[in-house]
Formats: sequence, C-alpha cells, structure tokens
Amino acid sequence: MATKRKWSAKVDTESTYPEEGLFTKSPATIAKSLASKKVSPKGPGSGMRMLTFYINRAGKNLPAKRKEALQKAKTILSGLIADQKENSAAKHSARSSHSTKKKAAHKTTGRSAKAKIHMAKKAAARRAA
Repeated sequence: MATKRKWSAKVDTESTYPEEGLFTKSPATIAKSLASKKVSPKGPGSGMRMLTFYINRAGKNLPAKRKEALQKAKTILSGLIADQKENSAAKHSARSSHSTKKKAAHKTTGRSAKAKIHMAKKAAARRAA
C-alpha cells in the first residue's frame, strides 16, 4: 500500500525564501528576518505564515527546545504585526480626521478653508485702507 502524501509536499512557491538555516537561529533573529521586506515583501504576516508552515511541516521531528524557540519567535512576530496594524490604523485615522474637519468647515459656511483665508485677508486690507 502506498503512503498518502500531504498537500504541503506539493508546495513549491518561487516567490521568497528565508535564508538557509534561519530556523536554527535565535527567536529574535528569526522574527526580525521574517518581518523584513527581503524575505516577506507583503509584510510580517507573510513571515508568520512561513514560520507556522515550517513548524507544522517539521511536526514530530522537531525537538521540544527548538519548538519552544520557534513559538517564542511567533510571539515576537505577532507583536510586530500588532504594532504594524496599530501604526496603520493611527495613520488612517489621522488622515480621515483631517479630511472630516475640512469637510465640516466647508459644510458650515459653504466655503473652503482657502476661501475663508482669502476673505479674511480682503477684509483686513479694506480696514487698513
């Protein structure tokens, strides 16, 4: 009877590869490398998928100490992903609040901020003359 092959045996993506021997290094080094644009051009989430794939693929053959180190690398990488999401959300809310303020100013007077400044300068010039 032939042994059943797993779907993961067929994976042969040609996109990006972590450097050889990366998963034998320290958890911090693994996380830093997998979060880099060189290894994960789509961001640290892609690196997290690579690490999870490696852990799952190594399975029972992975020594307990090594598995513990890889789990720590996952924790570090999760923190990096959370920070990235937080920064992204902060940038987005800053942009949208600026846009909202501008729209609100325009709605209340029917004029844009530039038009208000222009009108104020004209009024000041009339008063001075």
